[in-house]
Amino acid sequence: GFLEIGTVTPKPQAGNPKPRMFRLPEAQGIINRMGFNNDGVDACVKRVRQSEFWQNGGIVGLNIGKNATTPIEDAASDYVTGMEAVYETATYITINISSPNTQNLRALQGEEMLRSLLASVDLARKSLSDRYSVRKPLFLKIAPDLDSQDIGFIADLLLEFGIDAIIATNTTIAREAVQNLPFGTEAGGLSGAPVREASTHIIKLLNERLDNQIPIIGVGGIMSAQDAKEKMAAGASLIQLYSGLIYRGPKLISQCAAALKTA
Repeated sequence: GFLEIGTVTPKPQAGNPKPRMFRLPEAQGIINRMGFNNDGVDACVKRVRQSEFWQNGGIVGLNIGKNATTPIEDAASDYVTGMEAVYETATYITINISSPNTQNLRALQGEEMLRSLLASVDLARKSLSDRYSVRKPLFLKIAPDLDSQDIGFIADLLLEFGIDAIIATNTTIAREAVQNLPFGTEAGGLSGAPVREASTHIIKLLNERLDNQIPIIGVGGIMSAQDAKEKMAAGASLIQLYSGLIYRGPKLISQCAAALKTA
């Protein structure tokens, strides 16, 4: 398997005020509005390089974002700074434009802003590839709260700029499934079981549009081995999970792996 770490930003930041994470056990969901709290990309890279997993050749993706204080029109500079900092260390780099907890970040999923951002990171990767004599894969992470038109232009831009994979999806801002539960209307991104169907729907749309030209990494609501198989059947080549670990524990990893071996 592999690990993805982040989101990390160029400068350290505290994130949003606490409380900023809420469990919804009745729905096996979690709402978070962490806000990219992190010690900055340089501190993250140092820790990764000290880890036994990385030193033993483990696959480590580093997920980068923009600082909350960076204006959205200057976002590309933060992503380029992040790329430069993680390039030597990361097995792959994820461009996160889909957290609902950094103001206006999801505006980067609009067609013109996304085109401009991908042009900037593509140019930066070409320069870094020349500098380090290795081309590191670039992944893009998107939201589940998109429609088929959004998916259409996103898929086209992925191919145009040579993005190597798409991660589908981040958390949702939808609340229909949890609005009557304690904490169900808290602001932030909803993960866990309530996002499973929306995430799988986005994977299906991407699969139809991309036609196996680049891999889809399925994430969102994987709480069982059957959920993992559902993501793969929808078109995912790989899966990621996090909320499932909280509700099911580490055994979920081996259960999913065993199910996918026999799928």
